[in-house]
Amino acid sequence: MRISRIRIRNFRGIKNGELLLPEHAALIGDNNCGKSTVLEAIDLCLGPERLAKRPVVDEHDFYAGCYLEADGQPTEIVVEVVIVDLNDEQKRHFQSNLEWWNRETNALLDGPPPEATDAHNVIPALRIGFSGAYDREEDDFTGRTYFLSPDREDGGHDPFRTSDKRQCGFLFLRTLRTGSRALSLERGSLLDIILRLQNKSPQMWEDVLVQLRRMPVAEKEELGISDLLAGIQNAIRSFVPAEWADNPHMRVSDLTREHLRRVLTVFLGTGATSQDGAEYAAPFQHQGTGTINTLVLALLSLIAEIKQNVIFAMEEPEIAIPPHTQKRIVDSVCKKSAQAIFTTHSPFVLRQFSPSQIVVLQRSDGTLSAVTTEYPPAVKPKAYRVELNSRFCEALLARRVLILEGQTEYEAFPAAAARLNELHPDEFKTLEELGIATIDARTDSQIAPLGNYFKKLGKTVFAVFDQQEAGQQSQIMGAVHHGFESSEKGFERLVINGTAEAALRRFAVSLVTNNAWPTHLTKCIPAITTALDDLRSALFDYFVWSKGEGTVADLLSTCNRSEIPSFIVDTLLNIGQLAESPRQPAETYVPGYLI
Repeated sequence: MRISRIRIRNFRGIKNGELLLPEHAALIGDNNCGKSTVLEAIDLCLGPERLAKRPVVDEHDFYAGCYLEADGQPTEIVVEVVIVDLNDEQKRHFQSNLEWWNRETNALLDGPPPEATDAHNVIPALRIGFSGAYDREEDDFTGRTYFLSPDREDGGHDPFRTSDKRQCGFLFLRTLRTGSRALSLERGSLLDIILRLQNKSPQMWEDVLVQLRRMPVAEKEELGISDLLAGIQNAIRSFVPAEWADNPHMRVSDLTREHLRRVLTVFLGTGATSQDGAEYAAPFQHQGTGTINTLVLALLSLIAEIKQNVIFAMEEPEIAIPPHTQKRIVDSVCKKSAQAIFTTHSPFVLRQFSPSQIVVLQRSDGTLSAVTTEYPPAVKPKAYRVELNSRFCEALLARRVLILEGQTEYEAFPAAAARLNELHPDEFKTLEELGIATIDARTDSQIAPLGNYFKKLGKTVFAVFDQQEAGQQSQIMGAVHHGFESSEKGFERLVINGTAEAALRRFAVSLVTNNAWPTHLTKCIPAITTALDDLRSALFDYFVWSKGEGTVADLLSTCNRSEIPSFIVDTLLNIGQLAESPRQPAETYVPGYLI
């Protein structure tokens, strides 16, 4: 069982949206692009306890807060979820509500003709809807879930009840919110779910309530409370019959069963020892955040083992959990669940998914769209995880991408941006502040393929590259949004020729002084009296020899603005302005730049 498609209308930041989900999915995208909203929308449809919340939705759940149209009619929140890969028990339970899903076209059939439903690519499906709106007469917000098939004669639909939702087995773990109640017995808690799945119903309520009501409290005379209550009783008796205020006394609580469900919780050892030598235990929710999240996810794993057919939706499983644990948790949950849907900002979580399982969400003017990734250019499947972690994860998780031709540029541009920001914070920002991830193309021939790759994923793509032949330049120009072409052939040459003489001399002398000058480059050891051309030649040889060690970045980090090559300064200035403009301008060609 898995969710194959979800459609959303007028819910929170999504006016309209549709996305297809693979067997397991990692939802990524910029903050506030709609990742959590998608999971909340699924929960509106499938969450067994979700409709028990009062109100089911509120003003802020409607797109732009608009719960009434201009004509006064209520705006409707609509969610539609299609579930496929049903097991035999689910097919029997939902047999009168089944439709047919074509796995190749990712669409429902209009009807169930036998010749279509017998095809190998056509499978039974269940379509569930949620509708939420404002009821003016009741001055309240309402919501309901229902089967979208079949249509009744009155145009309505049969309700999708809590018992039906339990058949679907959807569980939603929100970020840092479920931990505090995971090991309580509150209805819908993880412990309660596990007990229900095991058909166990603890019957300790009456005994606990009786004990609490009989437990004496504050009855010692020296406390004075008993005398005070007796005085109150005597005062009341002057107005009402004696039996109305008989024997007032204090007890621990007026708790009911539902109160107990919320307050009973599991205590765990903390590793600390009390004064009497016993290990001190604290409530589950008082444990460390990492411990809470790890134990919660362990409970989810246990639920998956018991139920065998469950859909997990989880927000950011990486929070407060070390990388190796993130990977183990994700791998375990995916193996034990019918479908796992994660939102994440963690490269360690992403590494556990194939490209077809990574879904990039984008939202523009309220419209949600999604695209699955594919293998990046020039990356073989066997090397995918290593390459993903070292080169692509940060770019996949960012809104904007700067493609740089080689390792030297990859190290130098962030260093130059940081230096300019340090010197002129009102004019320059670091690439991180601009939300720009950098990626090393490794060769100019890979800039265009990488530009097309990230463009398809909805990223704003910048590129910096050496002087190109017309054909190659044209390919790059068509593949990126904003391109910046150097007038030099080779970045080291650009830096050598463009950096101020004073900065070059200062840097070269510091290398010699600190014994960092390589012994094999003895034909010209830089000195204060070295001729400028000889100095540039020596430093060029040094940069070529030390390629990949960040030495060009070290040079730029010591320069002031006037000493840094003008191409680098102007490029970073343009990138900053373009990144912060409300709308990116159309791609045009400007001499020296592709902007």
